[in-house]
Amino acid sequence: MALDWWSPMDNSWKIFEEYHIDEDLGFALPNPLEELPHPYDAWIAIAKNLPELIKNGQLRAEVEKLATLSIDGLQGHKMQRLAHLVLGYITMAYVWGQGDEDIRKVLPRNIAIPYCKLSEKLGLPPILVYADCVLANWKKKDPSGPMTYKNMDILFSFPGGDCGKGFFLVSLLVEIAAASAIKVIPTLFNAIQCEDLDALQKALLDITSSLHKALEVFHQIHEYVDPKLFFNVLRIYLSGWKGNPLLSEGLLYEGVWDTPKKFAGGSAAQSSIFQCFDVLLGVQHTVGGVPSGSAAGFLQEMRTYMPPAHRNFLHSLESGPSVREFVLSKGDALLQETYNECVQAMVSLRNYHLQIVTKYIVIPASQQAKKKQASEEPSEEENRGTGGTNVIDFLKTVRGTTVRSLLKEG
Repeated sequence: MALDWWSPMDNSWKIFEEYHIDEDLGFALPNPLEELPHPYDAWIAIAKNLPELIKNGQLRAEVEKLATLSIDGLQGHKMQRLAHLVLGYITMAYVWGQGDEDIRKVLPRNIAIPYCKLSEKLGLPPILVYADCVLANWKKKDPSGPMTYKNMDILFSFPGGDCGKGFFLVSLLVEIAAASAIKVIPTLFNAIQCEDLDALQKALLDITSSLHKALEVFHQIHEYVDPKLFFNVLRIYLSGWKGNPLLSEGLLYEGVWDTPKKFAGGSAAQSSIFQCFDVLLGVQHTVGGVPSGSAAGFLQEMRTYMPPAHRNFLHSLESGPSVREFVLSKGDALLQETYNECVQAMVSLRNYHLQIVTKYIVIPASQQAKKKQASEEPSEEENRGTGGTNVIDFLKTVRGTTVRSLLKEG
């Protein structure tokens, strides 16, 4: 039976803690660790010098020299998350090398064995995921200062200068801006239970305001992420080995599995925050719990790339009362309008995401195709997001589903 954690109670945040949700940061990991104890510091040494090692052609040799370590010394959630982030960076760098056609199809056992064991322990796949490179890859320069771009940095970098810093930190700041709406959820569910229309309306307005803030923060991407660097450099290191013609069979994790495995690269679809609002507002990407198309199937699959606590939170929301059905049943014009404004804020975010993808993937892919003089149209491969989908088709479908969730007047 679902836990009625939205019932009136003083300890809502105690419940959220069980789902690894922070009051201020939402799904982001609060104050991530930056160092691992000996002997795992050998992993950190490589991860901290990735761009240099890649540039000098030494990365793979350094990785191959590493001892095979047991994960038993990695104690506590934060230490394990840091190790997963570090091994994810090392794996991406080892596979993609200098970002040319010299790729590796086998991950050596000295990395593959601890990486897969740690992944199993954390309930995450053995590939760099959004929960690693965005949610657990940050620090404040001045610990007592604000959570702003200027006062923040990432822990590890790929080639491409500050492009990765811009991409990961802006993604994190969007996530945190939207997270202020999570604390409204118990109030919202309680308002439905008590049939308190005023409280429900206020809760929906608060969520809309948080989504507007998230959109405002999203604009910073233009300032901090260069489209050419993103497309030609960073995107390669975020790519996975599922739906990727360069590794069509997948990656062989030596000493773990006998056959290659396919995992999708990091993707915004792995963010729990926007799937959370879809569930909350009744944006139905599924029909009767079954994915209604390839976009819905991809969103469901991406949940398996989220930390299990976050996945469980989404599941708990699905067992909660339906905001959409309640608003419909009341037939209150003002309440419907407020609900629609909330859904429209999600539509605006998805419109903006489409614009960003056009600027950072579609246009550079088209320019690359023209340079190759192969065709005027970029290939499907070049139009793929790092998660392995045709990103424009996917985002248009998701936006369309969101638009269809708007309640009709009258």
